[in-house]
Amino acid sequence: MQAKDLVQLAEQFGSPLYVYDAAKIQSQYKRLTDAFSKVEKLRINYAMKALSNVAILQLLRECGSCLDAVSIQEVQLGLHAGYSPDQIFFTPNGVSLEEIEEVSAMGVQINIDNLSILEQFGTKHPNVPVCIRINPHVMAGGNANISVGHIDSKFGISVHQLPHLVRIVENTKMKIVGIHMHTGSDILDIEVFLYAAEILFDAARSFKELEFLDFGSGFKVPYKKDDIETDIEELGNKLSKRFNAFCKEYGKDLTLIFEPGKFLVSEAGYFLAKVNVVKQTTSTVFAGIDSGFNHLIRPMFYGSQHHIENISHPKGKERFYSVVGYICETDTFANNRRISEINEGDILCFKNAGAYCFSMASNYNSRYKPAEALWLNGEGHLIRAQETFEDLLKNQIPLPSLVASE
Repeated sequence: MQAKDLVQLAEQFGSPLYVYDAAKIQSQYKRLTDAFSKVEKLRINYAMKALSNVAILQLLRECGSCLDAVSIQEVQLGLHAGYSPDQIFFTPNGVSLEEIEEVSAMGVQINIDNLSILEQFGTKHPNVPVCIRINPHVMAGGNANISVGHIDSKFGISVHQLPHLVRIVENTKMKIVGIHMHTGSDILDIEVFLYAAEILFDAARSFKELEFLDFGSGFKVPYKKDDIETDIEELGNKLSKRFNAFCKEYGKDLTLIFEPGKFLVSEAGYFLAKVNVVKQTTSTVFAGIDSGFNHLIRPMFYGSQHHIENISHPKGKERFYSVVGYICETDTFANNRRISEINEGDILCFKNAGAYCFSMASNYNSRYKPAEALWLNGEGHLIRAQETFEDLLKNQIPLPSLVASE
């Protein structure tokens, strides 16, 4: 997409606005499947928590993707978007037995990540095929909040508890059809990923009726020029060879599953916001925009960096700005960032805004959530309208009788 296209969309749909480039999502999907083309059975489960707009789910379904859901509501969204139950994989954490049973009754593959629920479910439903999430105790990921495979993580069943796990399976006679792991996000070291894969292979040898192995995801994407990213092609080459060798050893062609979220949609996303005010203080020039961490919380939550461009005047002389929001707390998107000279009314574009951006938006300060648009075949399509005051009031129940009596 070009800057003029983004400016046009901001004028057409207003700001703040999320825009997603369909072509980038499609090319990322193809890049991943091409990297693992030597695997006989490959399945991609898009981690829809990254961006769950129904139009995006439909676009990925057309690419051939399945879904990874972490809540029953995500499962329902997937079904609404046209996915069949067997195309959805349920990987929750810390949910109740009742939620797992309800999703299982829909015909969706469930993934259980703790011994307590595993034993309860296996006792009640021994004939329902189950996947088990293993915690490999491998530290990976670009931030503590997104590193989920280490020893202190709440996710998964410790690989050191494998004997206990096997005993539960034997006692309940339940059928284990898959083993799953996810070490974390922003993985750079392929050797760490391959090391964790060996732990998964070792665990898989304890189960004789497996149909698939799910290696999670966590592939890093570049956030700025010349940034480091996961070498998907190298990983595909090395892991494909090792996976195929394991299948031969296991005596069966298993399905290799990945559940990418950020990798597929992050670089396709742009967040557009208008500059409300340029404020000079004794030491800083602030560019205050018509948004805040209610719309884009990642820089404050993860310390993530989103490249910011002034698309209204991309060729202007660069100056240093601190880009801040309008929330009544400190919500700083960037400190002392070099950006083309900013004037009030300009549109700023935040890159890499496709993953975990709108999906983590809120109504803090009673602000509306922004609109979303999809750039498809050279045209902009509104795929979510900006909220209205009526949306804020929806589901709120006033007490008119109490007010009247007083």
